[in-house]
Amino acid sequence: MNGRRMNKNRFMAALLLATLLSAPLLMIAKSRAQAPKDAPPPPQQQQQQAPADAKPAPAAPAAPAGDAPAGSREVLENPYGLEALWKQGDFVSRGTLIILVIMSVGSWYIGIVKYIEQARLNRDHREADAKFWKAKNVNEGAATLREDSAFRFMAEEGSIAVKDHSVQGKQHIDLNTWLAMSLDRAVDVVNNRLQTGLAFLATVGSTAPFVGLFGTVWGIYHALTAIGIAGQASIDKVAGPVGEALIMTALGLAVAVPAVLGYNWLVRRNRVAMEHVRRFGSGVQMMLLGGGHSPHKVI
Repeated sequence: MNGRRMNKNRFMAALLLATLLSAPLLMIAKSRAQAPKDAPPPPQQQQQQAPADAKPAPAAPAAPAGDAPAGSREVLENPYGLEALWKQGDFVSRGTLIILVIMSVGSWYIGIVKYIEQARLNRDHREADAKFWKAKNVNEGAATLREDSAFRFMAEEGSIAVKDHSVQGKQHIDLNTWLAMSLDRAVDVVNNRLQTGLAFLATVGSTAPFVGLFGTVWGIYHALTAIGIAGQASIDKVAGPVGEALIMTALGLAVAVPAVLGYNWLVRRNRVAMEHVRRFGSGVQMMLLGGGHSPHKVI
C-alpha cells in the first residue's frame, strides 16, 4: 500500500510539473492560432513558395553605421539667409553688403562718440557755472577748470586777445570789437568740433536706402536670369535671388533709419550745448571789459 501511494504521489508530482512547463508553450500556440490568417508567411516559406525560375532580388546596400536616417536629420542651414547671401552672391552683392555694414558701424560709432562729447561739454558747463564765476578774474577762473575744457579754452582765448590788443602800436580796432572777434572764433572752433562726424550720419541716412535698393534690383535681376535659364518660374529657382533682394531692402532701411534719427537728435543737443557756450563767451567778454558778469536766467 505504501509503495502504491508513493508511486501515485510521484505520478501526481510529475503531472503537475509537466503542466507547469507546458503552460507557456500552450499560450504561445494559442496566440499564433489567433493571428490573422492572411498574414504573410515567414521568409523561409516565401523563399520555398517562390517559382524556381524567379531571380533573387538584389540586396539593398547597407547604410553606414554612423549615418542617421534621412527623416531624423534637422536642417541647420538657412538657404535664404545672410550666410547663403554671402556664399551664393557675386562680387556685386558682397560689395553692397560690405558697404551697408561699414555705413552701419560708422553711424553707430559716430553717434556714440558724439553723445560722449556732448555729455562732457554739458558737464564742463556745470563746472564753469559752479567755479568760474566765483573767481576774481578770468585767469583765476580759467585755472579752476579742466585743461581740456571748452570753456577754459574760451576764457584763455579772451585773455590772449586782451594782451594782443594792448601790445599793438596803433589800435585801429577798439577792444570790444577785437575781443568779440576773438571769442567768436573760439566759439566757431568749439562748434566745428561738435559738428565733426554729423555729415557722415546725414550722408548715410540719405544714401543707405538707395544702396539697399540697388541690392534689391540686383537680386531681382538674378531671379529673372534664373527663370530664363530654367524655363519656368519654380519657387526653388527664384526663392534665393528674391530672398537676396528682400534682405538688401531690409538692410538699407535698418542702416538709414538709425542714422537719420541719430542725426536729428545730435543736432538738437548741439544747438543746446552751443547756447551754453555763447552765453559763457558773452560773460567772459563782459568780465574782460571790466563790466563784471550778470548771470543768465535759465528758461
